[in-house]
Amino acid sequence: MVGPKADLAASVSLGGGLGSLACATLGPDDVRKEAGLIRQRTQGPFNLNFFCHTPPVPDAQREGVWKARLAPYYAEMGLDPNEPVRMANRTPFDATMCDAVVALRPKVVSFHFGLPEPALVARVKDAGCLVFSSATTAEEARWLEAHGADAIIAQGAEAGGHRGMFLTTDVASQAGTFALVPQVADAVRVPVIAAGGIGDARGIVAALALGACAVQMGTAYLFCPESNVSAVHRAALKSARDDTTALTNVFTGRPARGVLNRAVRELGPIAADAPAFPLAATALQPLRTHAEGRGSGDFSPLWSGQAASLGRELGATELTRSLAARALEHAFLAR
Repeated sequence: MVGPKADLAASVSLGGGLGSLACATLGPDDVRKEAGLIRQRTQGPFNLNFFCHTPPVPDAQREGVWKARLAPYYAEMGLDPNEPVRMANRTPFDATMCDAVVALRPKVVSFHFGLPEPALVARVKDAGCLVFSSATTAEEARWLEAHGADAIIAQGAEAGGHRGMFLTTDVASQAGTFALVPQVADAVRVPVIAAGGIGDARGIVAALALGACAVQMGTAYLFCPESNVSAVHRAALKSARDDTTALTNVFTGRPARGVLNRAVRELGPIAADAPAFPLAATALQPLRTHAEGRGSGDFSPLWSGQAASLGRELGATELTRSLAARALEHAFLAR
C-alpha cells in the first residue's frame, strides 16, 4: 500500500510533473519510508519539502494569554484545558534530516522560510540534489540566489498555506503572483517558478509569459482523491470562492492563507497575541479534534489559495497530464 503522503507525490510524478512530499511534520524515518513508497510507484523525479525556520523560544506568559483567549471555546465544548496535547511538531531541517536526504538523493529538495545553514545546503547540493526555495519579494529572491538556491519559487499573495517570507514579516505588502513573477525574473539569473492563484492551464500560460519557467500548484491538487486532506477541508475547498480566504496566523503563529472559518473570524485573522510559530497550534489542537469529530471545520486550518473554485476532482496523474496538454493548447492559440 502507498502511504497517504506518498500517494499524491507519486501520482503527480507519474503524470510527468514534479511530485512533492511535505516533510515539515515528518521525522527522518518517516521521510525514508515515504520516499521509498514513491520510488515503488515511479522512477520519475520528486521533491522533498522542508521548513527551515528558527525554533521559537518558549514564552509561558504569551502562551498563557493565548490559552486564556481559547478558554471560552474549551468550556463550550466541555474540554479540559489542562489535558496534555499530543500532536505532530513542525521541526526545521537539521543535520539528522540532512543525513536522510543525502542518502535518499531526491532530484529536488525545497525549503520554506529561507534556507538552512550553509553547511547543510552544501551537503544537499553535493549529493546531487537541486535546491529550491520560496521568495515573496525580489529581495528575498536575490538573497536565495546568493546563498545557493538553484531555482526560486516566486510565491504571490494568492497562494494557499504559509507565506515563505523570511526577510520581512509585513504580509500587507506582499505582491500578487503576476506582479511578483516578472520582478523576480528580472532580479535573478536562476530559473523562476510561479506559485499562487494558478488553478488551471490559463494561469500556467500566463506565468510562463511573465518569465517563469514552471509553475507550482498546490490547491488544485487538494481536490485529487490521492490528497490526504480531511473531510471538512475537502468540503470547504468545494465551496470556496475568490473572496472566502484570508491570511491568518491563528492556527500556527505564522501567516498562512486558508478558507475563512469561525476561528479565523473570531480570533484573527491576524492575532497579535498568538504564540510564535509553530506553538500557536498546540492549544488549538483539542478544539480542532473535537470539532472535526462532529463534522465541523470551525477550528481547522483549511489551507487554500484564492483560485480554489477552479479545482477539479481528477486523479493526480490525469490532472497533471490534462494541465500540460491544455497549457500547450492555450500557448499555441496565443501565437
